[in-house]
Amino acid sequence: MKDKIILITGGTGGIGKQTALTLAKMGAQVVVTGRSQTSGEEAVQELKQLSGSQQIDLLLADLSTRQGVRSLAEQFNQRYARLDVLINNAGLAAPKRELTADGIESNFAVNVLAPFLLTHLLKESLNASPAARVISLTGGEAKGQIGLDNLQAERSFSGLTTYSHAKLVLMAVMYEFAQRTQGTNMTVNVCYPGQASTQMTRSVTPEMLPGFMRLIWPLFKRVVREDGGQSAAKASRSSVYLATSVEIAGISGQYFDTNCKRAAWPQAVLDQQTRQKIWTITERLSQLI
Repeated sequence: MKDKIILITGGTGGIGKQTALTLAKMGAQVVVTGRSQTSGEEAVQELKQLSGSQQIDLLLADLSTRQGVRSLAEQFNQRYARLDVLINNAGLAAPKRELTADGIESNFAVNVLAPFLLTHLLKESLNASPAARVISLTGGEAKGQIGLDNLQAERSFSGLTTYSHAKLVLMAVMYEFAQRTQGTNMTVNVCYPGQASTQMTRSVTPEMLPGFMRLIWPLFKRVVREDGGQSAAKASRSSVYLATSVEIAGISGQYFDTNCKRAAWPQAVLDQQTRQKIWTITERLSQLI
């Protein structure tokens, strides 16, 4: 991975931070994003110390807004000649329905719109790489149907269920992205990292869980308790694999599980009509058209 330039959104904590650590140890130039300069710089210093690499940079951005995503793309494009790997790792599980400064529901803004818009805005840098890779992380229970009339929880909001729905929509968007970039230098794949103890999972409240899961709340809390990054390191394996493996060079439009194996896409993702409708909506909301 020497000389590879890798951008990891949300790389200052959780799974993203562990991904950054492993890739830095492998010799890559790693760029992580964060919202806070203080905590971001602390994370970068820790990553440099643990990895033994000084090739770790920080870019500040608020990925909940279009302006924040555009600012991140501009910062990156000004500082780096190309982008070899983009890892759309940042995610949000909001406890209640909230709108961003753009008037977009926060789960949809961070989990769907941000990676969609960022990937578009970085296409020139990705095209400058001989073999660029775009990797997006899904999460939750990404299954079931996609509610086109409830993309922004307009009809109903239910904690982790809404989060999972947003991640399912992300999968559909990235599958469509892969179809639209066939035959180019860029591959687009999605991976499921599995459950890990992160700041996001530790902030989950009982009210955010589906009814049946509230019965096992004590067990859930034990699973996501602070573990020094061990579970996040394990969960980062699929991201690292997709970023580095020669076995998947040129492979695009695939979904990989926690064991870095190809898995079947959820049936909802395979519906071309649904994907194209989501693409059109997301394109409009991101103000690309």
